[in-house]
Amino acid sequence: MTTRRSFLKSAGGSAALATMSPAAIASVNRVEANKAPGEDLFKLGMAGYTFVNFNLDQSLEMMKKTDVHYLCIKDFHLPLTSTPEQITAFHEKLAKSGVTGYAVGPIYMITTQEVDNAFAYAKRVGVKLIIGVPNTELLPYVDKKVKEYDFRYAIHNHGPDIALYPNAVSIYSAIKDLDPRIGFCFDMGHDRRNGDDPVADLQTYAKRIFDIHLKNVTAASKEGKTCELGRGVIDIPAFVEMLRKVKYEGSCSLEYEKDMKDPLAGIAESVGYFKGVCDASRKRKS
Repeated sequence: MTTRRSFLKSAGGSAALATMSPAAIASVNRVEANKAPGEDLFKLGMAGYTFVNFNLDQSLEMMKKTDVHYLCIKDFHLPLTSTPEQITAFHEKLAKSGVTGYAVGPIYMITTQEVDNAFAYAKRVGVKLIIGVPNTELLPYVDKKVKEYDFRYAIHNHGPDIALYPNAVSIYSAIKDLDPRIGFCFDMGHDRRNGDDPVADLQTYAKRIFDIHLKNVTAASKEGKTCELGRGVIDIPAFVEMLRKVKYEGSCSLEYEKDMKDPLAGIAESVGYFKGVCDASRKRKS
């Protein structure tokens, strides 16, 4: 969960809320009203890809059942060509379920026109964080658009499956000299599948990590598969402690890629495990 102040920062400031419907703003305020004292700066969300096999109503129902209130919006739920009226209706539907859309993506980009489309889409949606996967030759153009829109742009790593941005260091090497509003959507599972240490990488690159795809995997190799959060090879309690150490204020959005046509049980177990780790470790410190 998060404070309203932290949400404003992660969503891009009050300008983002200014473009949202009253119902969407009310959703943020409801979540803030239920925040317990001493809660973490980071918030728990859902990565939209988790629901690739479900329509929006079904997805929101699963989020309601698992008590998750933030969603990274995928274009299969809200197409890039959506009109302002469709976007308003979308936000109102989320708000009725107590959910706020905080970012869009991942969006793959291989042309400058696709970069233009993504930024225009995010502006219409009313968020200031884009999760993107641009071809490397487009990075100077992305840098230009970030300055033009004053948006943050988070590049998603994909592990050993594709050569483009396999891990954190590959992203940092590509963006280190670009605008600081260009950073990472850090997929900790793919980072581990690439043979890297997500806890150490979180510490190293924290200032440029704007979003996290929360997951665990069965092995630190290409063969590793997504599993329930508490059952894999990543030390989740250590990751949570590092989130606190670096004062991460963004979203940890569960991307559950197991049993994707029937994911509710695994989502519920993973959400419960993450909340339990956060609660238990917080109590030990108090």
